[in-house]
Amino acid sequence: MATDSNGQFDVTIVGAGPGGYVAAIRGSQLGLKVALIEKDKRLGGTCGLRGCIPTKQMLMSAHIYEQTTQHAAEFGVNVGNVTLDFGKVLKRKNDVVAKNAKGVEFLMKKNKVTVFKGAARFVSPKQIEVTGEDGGKQTVDSKNVIIATGSVVRPIKGFETDGERVINSDHILEMEQVPKSLLVMGAGAVGVEFASVYSRFGCETTIIELMPRLLPGEDEEISKDLMKAFRKRGIKQQLDTKLEKLEKSDKGVVVTGKTTKGEDVRLEAEKLLVAVGRMTYTEGLGLEKTKVELERGSIVVDEFLRTGEEGVYAIGDAIPTPWLAHLASREGIIAVEQIAGHKTQPVNLRLVPSCTYCDPEVASVGLTEAKARELGYDVKTGKFPFSASGKARILGEEEGFVKIVSEKKYDEILGVHIMGPHATELIAEACVAMQLESTAEELGRTIHAHPTVSESVMEAAEGVHDLTIHF
Repeated sequence: MATDSNGQFDVTIVGAGPGGYVAAIRGSQLGLKVALIEKDKRLGGTCGLRGCIPTKQMLMSAHIYEQTTQHAAEFGVNVGNVTLDFGKVLKRKNDVVAKNAKGVEFLMKKNKVTVFKGAARFVSPKQIEVTGEDGGKQTVDSKNVIIATGSVVRPIKGFETDGERVINSDHILEMEQVPKSLLVMGAGAVGVEFASVYSRFGCETTIIELMPRLLPGEDEEISKDLMKAFRKRGIKQQLDTKLEKLEKSDKGVVVTGKTTKGEDVRLEAEKLLVAVGRMTYTEGLGLEKTKVELERGSIVVDEFLRTGEEGVYAIGDAIPTPWLAHLASREGIIAVEQIAGHKTQPVNLRLVPSCTYCDPEVASVGLTEAKARELGYDVKTGKFPFSASGKARILGEEEGFVKIVSEKKYDEILGVHIMGPHATELIAEACVAMQLESTAEELGRTIHAHPTVSESVMEAAEGVHDLTIHF
């Protein structure tokens, strides 16, 4: 790709993840001269190379393996001796990642975005030095800069990873064999997704969590049902527990700690996955050459993503909004639209969906019931279980439910929480409804196709007014 550093760019974006490359495309669409700087050999960022895409591909492989070995006969499909070829699992994961990365490269060419490969460093607020792998340097002059450098795994004192027995979310994607046993430290999205993958591959899996429930940021009823579903799958859960010490043994690792009640805990496994802690990546970026400020490690911005340095913006994992790929993309669009002189609106964080791709899937948008009550709303809820859904029965996936949180006076939908089949797809309907300020009654009166799992959203909305038909 062209790397002419002599031209003046309208905007230079540092980081080619889902925030950075999306901002680059939108900038080009709006007629801006755009540069994109990426230190990795490939484009796509953590999400495309080491996060969203590879993990979801492994989850898909785990789903197919489980369906074939455990459930195919229920559907009248008799199979022979099914075995797991983990090498091919990794190959497909790598192939999908490579194809996505090439897709991003193609989009940069299509949109005439100038790509610089190397590490970026501010030498002044309007100049960025790019150092390539060969040590060669180029200087990029730009009227505006968007910092989209993302995040990296944060080391946890006493639980430092070695890539062998103690691993992080990057390491686990490169493991060449399924371990016999795995301890997962942390029950957030990363922890429960990898627990879901490896338990289905036959690994004895235990999740350890400081809080009293899995996915502690989700609605309490969702967490409760997920814990039940994981127990059913044989995934052990050591909750309300703070780990204090890690030791390596001949067999693997031993961790010790205490529960909130003061009880001693000792767990042993072949490997420990440390699935807690990430931090904004600004190492070597030269922010001291600008007026950009950091607070608790993240870049300080206003609601329009502007930093303390005029013409410098920051998005995605670089700032203290939820670290989600789809939010980073939206923030990138907002930042570049302002640069292009377009009127834009800040993100309404209540309308940002959260998705966890474990089995069963979990997705949500808006307020939990507890948070809505805490904020003073007069709350009314509606629920519909997938066990009452004809399509869920057809799929053989009847766990979970749809829950709608609304307020009584105006019937406004405050939040939607789903656990069950295709939850991460179904949540989009809730996002549209809340974006358009639909009431629970309007959502319940919207005709949904039958038989679909999406009918469960309609039925839950009808449930707000005690009008559910099938439950």
